[in-house]
Parts: sequence; structure tokens; C-alpha cells
Amino acid sequence: MKTRWLVCLALLAGCSRPPAAPRPYDVVIAGGTVVDGTGEPRFRADVAIRGDRIVRVARDGISPDSAETVLDASGLIVAPGFIDNHAHIQTTIHLHPLAENFLRQGITTILASLHSGDQPWPLDEYMASLDVAPNVGFFAGHTWIRRRVIGMADRDPTPEELEEMKRLVEQSMRQGALGLSTGLLYVPANYAETEEIIELAKVAARYGGIYVTHMRDEGRGLIQSVAETIRIAAEAGIPAQINHHKAVGASQWGWSRRTLAMIDSARAAGLDIKHDLYPYTASSTGSSILFPAWALAGGQDSLVARLNDPATRRRIEQEMVPIMEEERGGGDLSSIQFRVVPSDPRYNGKTLADLARDRGLPNTTRTGIQLVIELQMKGGFSAIYHSMHEDDVKRIMQHPWAMFETDGDPVGYGIGFPHPRSYGAFPRVLARYVRELGVLTLEEAIRKMTSLAADQIGQGERGRIREGMFADITVFDPETIQDRATFTDPHQYPFGIRHVLVNGVPVIRDGALTGAKPGRVLRGPARRS
Repeated sequence: MKTRWLVCLALLAGCSRPPAAPRPYDVVIAGGTVVDGTGEPRFRADVAIRGDRIVRVARDGISPDSAETVLDASGLIVAPGFIDNHAHIQTTIHLHPLAENFLRQGITTILASLHSGDQPWPLDEYMASLDVAPNVGFFAGHTWIRRRVIGMADRDPTPEELEEMKRLVEQSMRQGALGLSTGLLYVPANYAETEEIIELAKVAARYGGIYVTHMRDEGRGLIQSVAETIRIAAEAGIPAQINHHKAVGASQWGWSRRTLAMIDSARAAGLDIKHDLYPYTASSTGSSILFPAWALAGGQDSLVARLNDPATRRRIEQEMVPIMEEERGGGDLSSIQFRVVPSDPRYNGKTLADLARDRGLPNTTRTGIQLVIELQMKGGFSAIYHSMHEDDVKRIMQHPWAMFETDGDPVGYGIGFPHPRSYGAFPRVLARYVRELGVLTLEEAIRKMTSLAADQIGQGERGRIREGMFADITVFDPETIQDRATFTDPHQYPFGIRHVLVNGVPVIRDGALTGAKPGRVLRGPARRS
């Protein structure tokens, strides 16, 4: 009986104890070296998070007992989460809510500048439906708008059609778009005159948006395309951004000196022109770019009809020669590497030269044109085009107003044959161009990946390790970070990313995906809330 009495007293005494005081921080990232995103020198500090914000950056350290969760960053870099300026997520991010191939690069925000892709509609409904790991941002898409109003016709809009296009831009901006995006290399956007783009950009400008463009030409017409972008910025009164700035084709290698000088001159004249790139010498897109734009008007059936007409086919073939030789192929069919060939999947990952060899045909431009036409008539293909020079990549990367992107796809591990940029773009910058080649300092590379990109979309509370900022944070090992994806073996995650937090919540912890989905839609200035 005495024992039972003592047990009861002990239980009562335990129940009477006051609850433990709550700890002041949810997360402390301890022992790391902070590269704060501004370009300033790194420094040793612990970083404390409460809720979705950074609340303390302490050079003298923070007690680990003050946080519910402590993430060890000893020997590691603590940086703002990386911002991907362009990826192909605009209508598919809900199918890949963890966006693993992006998170494992240290990316915490993905921008869906649309180019030739479709736009979610209604945009606000799609935004509200999302439950995803990274932050995401959307744009009004010129290609989607033009196709919706005019279809695939190669003509100017009527005054009434232009007003309808402007109305769709306005609605998109009111629903939270960050600006207007164009993909002028592709049809039907390619059929638009500059004046059409200016009128639509004026609408985005009224709502505080920016203009982001895949330019009309990155090869022989590169200089004129940069000039067009600058003109749009000037006449629409809007900040402009060139996505994946590059010089395509050996005849154009070195032209980045001229395009960068044009950007500098425009900025000196008071225009806000920026640009971004991915750190590879090969691009990736569909097979339609190998054809003159006029031949694609009206869609696939119209193209097939033109190719079945001998005279029209001869004209198409003649106009494909400079595209193949001076821009995308360089006269060597091995420069065009298939990603996906729906009509013959055996060639996924192989080259146009492989197809020619298997057919017993020579590696010539003429052979390539005939094979491309054959495949296009069966629905086309996507490919990687090895047509850029490393010196241009480095030169563009070093420009003070250059940022980074993946131009990547949300992919399932082992599915399809993606460009390696979908897995490795940001770690590749830090491994190859910072650590190995010294093209950029670590501080400058991080600035381009974070605060510069955040400010571009009006998100000044992101992109910095600073008290009061949103806690989008990437922790990595600067000595071991490394992209592993290659053009022949693309499905490989990078090394060296230890922790990634989005809005204060770990989405990668100790190198492992947590499954958390704390991402938010970053809305444009017309609709913040």
C-alpha cells in the first residue's frame, strides 16, 4: 500500500510541473560560412529561423539549445536558395510537386517564363491549386495568347484581335503574372511583328511587370534580335530580360562581345536590360527550328502538304541549308543529338549521324535535311544541338547583369532523355566555373543566383541571408559540389547539396528529400496577396 501511495504522489508531482518554455527558434543552421547573396565577402555565422523568416544572423554563434531543429553546416556554405530564371514547369509542376531534380541543385524558386509553351488558364485558379515544394512564378505567355486569338496563321492581328490579346495580358497580370514572356524563335510567335510585342509589353508595364524573351534569333540574326529586345524595352517602358543568352553556330562564335556591348550601351542610356544563361555549350529544343518559319504556318498538316509539293519542298530544303550548316548542325550530323524520337525511340540519345550511318548514308548536310524532313513528317523530335562555344559562355557569365537558369524540365529519375541542365546547371556553375576555372568568385556566382534574380522579379525579401528575409536557404560543400549529369548519361543527381529550406521548412535535409511542400506562388506587383 505504501508503494502505491508513493507512486501516486510521484505522478501528481510530475503533473504539477510547469511546461517547458518554448524555444525561441524553429531552426538553427550552425557552424557554416555565410555567403549572403549580395556579393559581399563571406563570413562565419549561425543562422536562426522562426516560421518562414530568418530572424538572426549571429557571427558570435547561437546556442543549439535555442532551436527545435539544428542543421549542421560545419565546413559548408550557407547561401540564399537559388532562383532558376527559366524552366518548363508552367503547366506540369502539379504533376511533379517535389521537383526533385531542381531541389537537388539547391533551387528554391522556379520561374516559368513560357516562351513557346502554354499558359495555365485561368492563371489564378492554377496558382491556388498548387501544393509544391519550391516557390514558383508565372508569366503571361505571348505564344499561348497568339495561338488562342489567331491560331497558327502567319499574319498580323486585326485591331480587334490585338485588343483581345492585350485583354488577356491584362487579365494575367491582374491574376498575379510577373510580366510578359515571348518565344520569338518559335511559331506562331515568330509571325509577330515587333510592334505587336511592344503593344502587349505596354500592358504588362502598366502593372509593374517585366518583359522576358527567348529572342527571335540566336544565330545569324543574333545582333538584330538583341536590338529588337532593347527597342521593346525602350518603347514599352519595361525592364527586359534575355533568357538563355547565347551565340549559336560557329559563324557567330565571339558575337557575345557585341551583344554584351549593346546591353551595356542600353543600360547606360537608362534602360533596364538583364539576361541569363545555362552553363553548357549545347542547347535543346524541338526539330521545328530546323525549318524556315513560314513553312510551319498552319500547323503539321500544312507543313506536310508543303513538303509533298515538289517546288515548295525544294525551297524549304534550300532554306534549311544555312540553318543546318551555320547554326544548328555545323555540317556535322553528330552535332544533333536526339532526345526523344516518338516515331523511332531506338534513337533516343543517339545522333543524326547514327541514323545516317544505319541507313548507309553519308554524314552531309543534304543527308541531314532529308532525314530531318522524314522525321518531321512523322511528328518531329526533340534534340540537343552542340553548337555553342565555351568562350561565349564564360564571357556572358561574367557580365555583371547576367543571371542563371536551367532551361530544364521536371523529370522523373530515369525517365526520358533530358538535357543534363535539368539535373546539374547550378552545381555546374559552382564546380566548373567557380572552383575549377575561376571564371567567377563564389560570392559573385551566388549573387547572380540569388539577390540579382530576386530583385528582377520584385521579390526583395528573398535572395539574401539577412534578418527579416524569407528563409529560402541552400547549404552546400564548396569543395565537393559537382554536377554529374552528362549528355550521354543525364539521369544523375549532383553531389554536395546538404540542406535546402523553402520558407523555413527543410525540403532536403542531410542530402535526403523530406517530402515537405512549403512552396508558394510568387505573384507580380499587380496582385501580391
